[in-house]
Amino acid sequence: MAEQSSEDRTDAMKVAWSDIVRFIRQLSHDLRNHLNAIELQSAYISELEPDEKLKGEIKRLREMISGLTSILQTLSKGVSEAKPNLIAYRAEDFTEDLRTRIERDFSPESAAITWKTRLGDAMLNVDPQLLQEAFTELFANAFHHHRNKGVLVATAKIDENRFLFTLQEPKAQFDLSTDNWAHEPLRKVSQGHYALGLTRVRAIVEAHGGELYAQYDPNASALTTTLILPASGKWDA
Repeated sequence: MAEQSSEDRTDAMKVAWSDIVRFIRQLSHDLRNHLNAIELQSAYISELEPDEKLKGEIKRLREMISGLTSILQTLSKGVSEAKPNLIAYRAEDFTEDLRTRIERDFSPESAAITWKTRLGDAMLNVDPQLLQEAFTELFANAFHHHRNKGVLVATAKIDENRFLFTLQEPKAQFDLSTDNWAHEPLRKVSQGHYALGLTRVRAIVEAHGGELYAQYDPNASALTTTLILPASGKWDA
């Protein structure tokens, strides 16, 4: 009987995503408990210490602890189930609110966005805060991941009772497959980045009854991300 290679043994180890999520959330919770205890102890030591130079070092230590706690909170949030609290929201109003947030959060990068909207009086049934989180992640990816020179084109329109949003971003180099877009969490992990952003976006979109996919056009050197949500009738003033 042939000996199984280390690669084969690794591939044979399959873990359900639900188990991974449960592990990440529990680990994050446990570590945050320890960090909170360290932060409280640091605060106590700072109150006892009369030396201002040492108090400054303790302050920096507490800032480092706070930063790590924030990373753990973001990680736990990234794998959490999306549970929207839906309300009726005019599509035009949502898009305008989104544009305001993007211009606030990504100044001055947002100057490179061309917005095209044609929404009329269509209505959405959404959780505005949760959905803005998803859109903000899309723009963050567009600005920070191998962006080429040129404008981003954000288009929002209504087509057969569907809200269609596309974000076209210039990318001279793009070697990823879009066949399984946003379905491969933890695929490309680097320092401070855990490849959970798009997975979170997809979870939010699907929790709204929507769809998310992307396509890269090598001739135009452009990646287009499409987000589709159900839309309904006209606004009743």
